[in-house]
Amino acid sequence: MYKTKMIPLLALISALLTTGCADAQSRPRRDGQPFVPCVNVSVGYGFPDLDRKYLPDFYGMSRGSRSQSGVITGSVNYQFSRKMSIGAMVAHGAVSASYYDYYSVDPAFIGRLEAWSFMISLVRYFPISAMAAPYIRTAIGINSWQQEYTDPTGNKVAVTAPDLPDLARQLALGVRFRLSQRAGLFVEAGYGRYILNSGLSVKF
Repeated sequence: MYKTKMIPLLALISALLTTGCADAQSRPRRDGQPFVPCVNVSVGYGFPDLDRKYLPDFYGMSRGSRSQSGVITGSVNYQFSRKMSIGAMVAHGAVSASYYDYYSVDPAFIGRLEAWSFMISLVRYFPISAMAAPYIRTAIGINSWQQEYTDPTGNKVAVTAPDLPDLARQLALGVRFRLSQRAGLFVEAGYGRYILNSGLSVKF
């Protein structure tokens, strides 16, 4: 199943790299200013944490409402052309839910999933003006999970923990808005670790 999901994502990454490398050798901008490579650092908050879908169901138990912390995202990308950058992206989030048996109004135990995702990130920009640049972000990597199930007193509960996916991925459409020569804001919508993500971007 994961191979099927990876094939179109890898094909998109290959296409973005091909167009980006070609653009790196293109002519200067119409205003005569040559492109200067830079490093873009961004920090954001994504919502909702889509890892909540991995909270398991247990026989004889009903699951209560889910809560989340994050997703907090951070990325460092080297922009080697006006339209392309490559780098690394990290995402962290946690989701939890209470589980009840059918004969009690008090939770029997609480399940919590925490995930770190480490991904290679490619960004394809479509600069339309000096103040705004739409882009496509594709990222793929691995997940590092921690899961725990504890009763209200904090003791571990003996349950069969689910197998969680090792593959991390994110596909998003975004816009970067320029605030100053170096700073800007970004907004993304996509699927993977989050649906919406926004935050601050700084260029060096």
